[in-house]
Amino acid sequence: MEQKNQGKKPQVVREKCYEQRKFPLPLFDSLEYINLNEENLAQRTFVNYDDFKHALAFLKSYKGSVGTFNSYRRDTERLLQWCANISHKSLKELKRDHIEDFIRFCQNPPQSWIGFKKAPRFIEKEEKRIPNPEWRPFVVTVSKAAHRKGKRPDLKSFEFSHSSVKELFAILSTFYNYLLQEEYVFMNPVALIRQKSKFIRKQHGPLKIRRLSELQWQYVIKTAKSMAEASPDPHERILFIMSCLYSMYLRISELAASPRWAPTMNHFYRDSEGNWWFTTVGKGNKQRQIAVSNAMLEALKRWRKHLGLSSLPSPGDNSFLLSKVKGKGPITSSTYIRKIVQVCFDEAIIRLHEDNLHEEAESLLEATVHWLRHTGISDDVKRRPREHVRDDAGHSSSAITDKYIDIELRERHKTARNKPLVTDV
Repeated sequence: MEQKNQGKKPQVVREKCYEQRKFPLPLFDSLEYINLNEENLAQRTFVNYDDFKHALAFLKSYKGSVGTFNSYRRDTERLLQWCANISHKSLKELKRDHIEDFIRFCQNPPQSWIGFKKAPRFIEKEEKRIPNPEWRPFVVTVSKAAHRKGKRPDLKSFEFSHSSVKELFAILSTFYNYLLQEEYVFMNPVALIRQKSKFIRKQHGPLKIRRLSELQWQYVIKTAKSMAEASPDPHERILFIMSCLYSMYLRISELAASPRWAPTMNHFYRDSEGNWWFTTVGKGNKQRQIAVSNAMLEALKRWRKHLGLSSLPSPGDNSFLLSKVKGKGPITSSTYIRKIVQVCFDEAIIRLHEDNLHEEAESLLEATVHWLRHTGISDDVKRRPREHVRDDAGHSSSAITDKYIDIELRERHKTARNKPLVTDV
């Protein structure tokens, strides 16, 4: 009897700890530890057991794509926490009105549910995975430029963006369709919401593509080259990464190795006509071939020369495209790649200021790694057939690629540039 009570003690402590904090604990661990969640189903006592079990099975069906898994985990987790702590209903009981209430909740969550940083959900303690007390379901952030100027996140300034609402609708609908197929629920309440426009503001005209200007890109790539020439060992890596992100429109997840994909040298290959291609696996675990330009091929040769390899890879060269600086194996951390790119951005910002190009320098403060993909696509769609850019970028339709075509916008602004405020009579 005493042993039985001892076995339950950690669970009781956890429940008291939760009541004192008044914020939800994380439910689902990262992809590599997701099986541990299944082993500890009974410990998730603050959510409906069957809800948790079905949500876990739903998430495990997306193990092939880390990005998709993370997005689905985020919103599925929020829904289960809201069910357990706010509505006190199970997934089976939710109707259309409840889903609408949940969406409004996400748009304005209590401050105790909002964090100041993206903390890991679980941490290691005494060789066990335990919930991280610093984690929150929502996070408030400030822009990179504002952070550099000393501004810190304010809970009152939290905003759930319109793109987040749209994604939330899509994920919840997919989740309920899965529950329907499993016969756990008998309707999809998300599909019954006819007036989604009351939650999502309609966009008039094309969305602004977050990209570098032509001048900023020239400063960034010239900065990368000069850094590599001055100190090859740490900075040739920067130059090659920048070349890949811009020339081949790679996402950061397509450069970093993951359990499903690790880019190697022989993913660059030559076809029977002598053309070079690069194979990658992108969003949705979709494989695609990217046409390699002469400039990108030269960047590859330079990188391989720095590594002491032959000029171009052979079909049998399965060495990693980006190996760790310390230790063995490929780079797996996207955070590490972001830091590398930011080093280059920071140096380019300094050079822009030195040349009195202060506005360009200030706007470059906001740039992220993904802007390089946008920049490469935007520059190429001006000179290549959009269908070719679409396929290299891995876009599901030409409509997505069309967002990068800004010729009409330039012409529209050109006709408005010299409009007078007062017309001479």
